Amino acid sequence: MDNEKAWLVRRVVLSVLFVVIVAVPLYPELYGLDEVTPFAQLVAFRPQGLVLVFVVALLMLIRKGWRIAAGLVAALTLVGAGLTLPRVTSDPRTPAADTRVLTIMVANVLGGGANAGAVAALIRERKPDLVSLPEAQVDVREEIRAQLEDLKYVGYTEQPTKAVESATSALVAPTLGAVQVKQDLPTSFGNLMITGGNLGELRLVAYHGYPPLPDDVPPWKHDLTQLRRWCAQDPPTIVAGDFNATLDHSDFRWALASNCHSVGPSVGGGLKGTWPSDQPAIARTQIDHVLATRTIEPLRFATYEIEGTDHLAVVATVAVPKAG
Repeated sequence: MDNEKAWLVRRVVLSVLFVVIVAVPLYPELYGLDEVTPFAQLVAFRPQGLVLVFVVALLMLIRKGWRIAAGLVAALTLVGAGLTLPRVTSDPRTPAADTRVLTIMVANVLGGGANAGAVAALIRERKPDLVSLPEAQVDVREEIRAQLEDLKYVGYTEQPTKAVESATSALVAPTLGAVQVKQDLPTSFGNLMITGGNLGELRLVAYHGYPPLPDDVPPWKHDLTQLRRWCAQDPPTIVAGDFNATLDHSDFRWALASNCHSVGPSVGGGLKGTWPSDQPAIARTQIDHVLATRTIEPLRFATYEIEGTDHLAVVATVAVPKAG
């Protein structure tokens, strides 16, 4: 083998190794690392990572000796972009005639840091049937509800520990009738399952999942396991809240399985980041979701700024088949 061919083989081998290394933070699930710090945290920002790595690949084209590696890295990012594209290409929909429309709102109030008046104003504007309020203790919930007395919302709270972030509250509109509310599956933070009244077979869950903290990933995985149980059960179900997980987390995709979908990506809003809200839109990721089982049709998804919290509020509409 002459020197030119030997150098070509070496460049190809080194380029392949380089791509394998670059793929680790982008696709840690391929290496069994997506549940390991820091990859569990980094993968939440995979769309941004794909853009950054693609720009680096373009810059690498300047050097002739790096062009094979640049081409392989660019191909890697383009495949990732292709897999992400459906999250933004789906269109909002109109409800079918044999369905009823429900509006669901999520607002993580940062333990009461959010401006209660701003939360109440958004509720008054959009009039959701259910409001999921992660990190809202009873006093915060009531401060919001007090500004909506004429709308007759009823409030519920579940707080399994003294930690403020463990409190999850829900405001239920009178349109849902005389519902029953209970803590359902055991999760790290509070969850509230709402049934009965005018819901028929439908179940609504206000939820807050544990975050994948660098030294505390197991509780995050545990909560996603419980989420999978809701998705896998037969009754039509909507789960709304702060999941501390994105569609780029394989554990979250596993929890959704084939029976749950997130409304945002289903109607073209899959890259509307909801956290951290104090950063530019390009630096946010979508961890606040409204999930629905497959018989429930996603319609629309929007985000709203709320003063005093690090999350954007989410408002989603869905179409639920009418009973009978």
